[in-house]
Amino acid sequence: MTELVPVKRALITVSDKADLIPFAKNLISYGVSIISTGGTANKIRQAGLEVTAIDQVTGFPEMMDGRLKTLHPRVHGGLLALRDNDEHLAQMSKHAIEPIDLVCVNLYPFEQTASRPDVADSDVIEQIDIGGPSMLRSAAKNHRFVTVVTDPGQYDTIIAEMAAHDGATTLALRQKFALAAFTRTAMYDTAISQWFSVRSGQEKAEFSDSFALRFSRHGDPLRYGENPHQSAALYVDPSSTEPSAAHAKKLHGIPLGYCNLLDADGALELVKEIDSVQLAAAAVNKHANPCGFAVSTDLAQAFEKAYAGDPLAAFGGIVAMNRKVDMATAEAICAGKKFLHVVIAPGYDKQALERLTDRWKDVRILEVGDLLNPAKRSSRHMALRQITGGLLVQQRDLAPFDQQPTDWKHVGGPEPTQVDLQQLALAMISVKHLKSNAVCLVNDGSLVGAGAGQMDRLASTRLAIEKAGRRAKGSVAASDAFFPFRDGPDLLIEAGVTAMVQPGGSKKDEDTIAACHGAGVTLVFTGRRHFRH
Repeated sequence: MTELVPVKRALITVSDKADLIPFAKNLISYGVSIISTGGTANKIRQAGLEVTAIDQVTGFPEMMDGRLKTLHPRVHGGLLALRDNDEHLAQMSKHAIEPIDLVCVNLYPFEQTASRPDVADSDVIEQIDIGGPSMLRSAAKNHRFVTVVTDPGQYDTIIAEMAAHDGATTLALRQKFALAAFTRTAMYDTAISQWFSVRSGQEKAEFSDSFALRFSRHGDPLRYGENPHQSAALYVDPSSTEPSAAHAKKLHGIPLGYCNLLDADGALELVKEIDSVQLAAAAVNKHANPCGFAVSTDLAQAFEKAYAGDPLAAFGGIVAMNRKVDMATAEAICAGKKFLHVVIAPGYDKQALERLTDRWKDVRILEVGDLLNPAKRSSRHMALRQITGGLLVQQRDLAPFDQQPTDWKHVGGPEPTQVDLQQLALAMISVKHLKSNAVCLVNDGSLVGAGAGQMDRLASTRLAIEKAGRRAKGSVAASDAFFPFRDGPDLLIEAGVTAMVQPGGSKKDEDTIAACHGAGVTLVFTGRRHFRH
């Protein structure tokens, strides 16, 4: 098998033109002649470098708004021909096909275009590259003789290789870059497939017969998984632009672990429910459940209320906020003998960041950028859950909660006031983010009691009341699914709850309605369940 192959002729056509000119200059310095297309050729020419236009090679002009330019035997024959096959060489000579030793292509920015909010379908479709993937696949298939380049980050490696081998590349490098090329085209096609599966404007996903995944490993493998004997890594969706724990920038602290990321994601998703323009929100998560959550007009106060929701459980927890952390909030976070693993927020004032980093050497400080209005979160990204031998795929539960819900049904007890509705909405947001079966209590804009992950709703109710203690009196309660019997509501009434919200739909709803009506407790049905397994 051929080891060293000199690079004499290169075809370059790139959308991302970062470092293009230095790369082209280096190739030319080794005597490489360059073929190029459209804007790439113009950029090379404007730099004063010699370049051959693709139409001079194919004998056909670029046409159909650039849709057709490289799909030609003189391109693909130059890439696919086996240089040690006499029949291939004879056919090349007969049809005036010259070999191409290196192809450099980075594809149309489909992923970036598709991720833009409110982008037209026609604009996305125009960013589906046809010639680029074809050339990459041809070159990668014939990597015995052709070097394939897919990313500006590979340019220095190519030039160093050519410098070490008198203008040639090694088989080992060509194999490595062929793998990168096939991986890139696979991810590109998967992005297109995913976009077609869940196109913008569709209320519900259309689940195709197959489901392809496209994720890239982020950084080094994680220290370990949920337990030290499990290995783990973080893979990110390169098309996702929504602020997230996965894409967060770590400003301080030791490396993140598997459980850190799970809890940071859960806490951030909870505070995303609150429009930061209207209210500040803070959440404290522990073992995939919020143990504290609160809103206020002031972020420092929201944090203090959230942490006070369950200080015992908050020890070793993860804190998320929906606004930039100011100095007052940083002081509130640092006060006392708190022990935290992660702080995640849209950003940090300079002094606030210094205060947090001075307070803790190891705490991970994560920055995600400004959060979206809750209604603008993307429903096009699916929620995935692996089971042995399979994958469960569903839309994210992004049903918004208005602070004054208009589609809820008042079914028992006194008419809810505006304040009642605000507290009930906050309770429903909280219970939505607790593991099922879930019941929670909210008092004065703060989660004060949570019962989560129980096999029966009565146990969850008891836990929520126990956690709330004296704060249960005057609170409102929420359940993620209907109460199957009145025993849970009876406990809540006995604890001093003034209002309840639940989906409704039980055969025993009338019993619950009667219990609330008789006790003068407001009861509201939402008609929507929020299981979280």
